[in-house]
Amino acid sequence: MTDFELDARLQHDTVLIGDWSLSRILLMNDRHYPWLILVPRRAGISEIYQLDDADRAQLLSESCLLAQSMAEVLKPQKMNVANLGNVVAQLHVHHVARFVDDPAWPAPIWGKLPPHKYADEVLLETQLFWQALLAQKQPFMSAPGL
Repeated sequence: MTDFELDARLQHDTVLIGDWSLSRILLMNDRHYPWLILVPRRAGISEIYQLDDADRAQLLSESCLLAQSMAEVLKPQKMNVANLGNVVAQLHVHHVARFVDDPAWPAPIWGKLPPHKYADEVLLETQLFWQALLAQKQPFMSAPGL
């Protein structure tokens, strides 16, 4: 795990929430949608099938836990869970809560609108909210300094 390095684009577009046993949890800095991302902390992995059996099972478990946690709190019409990797090759799994009144409904969110970044204070508040909620769900390490 020491070779793990977060892709520069993910680093630029997200805020660290913390880590579960396998995955780093990130908040996409886009107010249009409640949007969290899991990134398995494994170097050189771009596809789920490249994970060993234990990591694959752990990723599925963490993804289901994250989607369920988001759904319980946000009550969306649909949870979109996907890994694409067309722009960022590093394996990452998007978790987006979708609502009938969101700006892209019912279409996919990608390419619909430019990101609408959170104001600094709202970003920090949102980061702390997800950290508090998700810390209860698994062994969790919050972002340093929070």
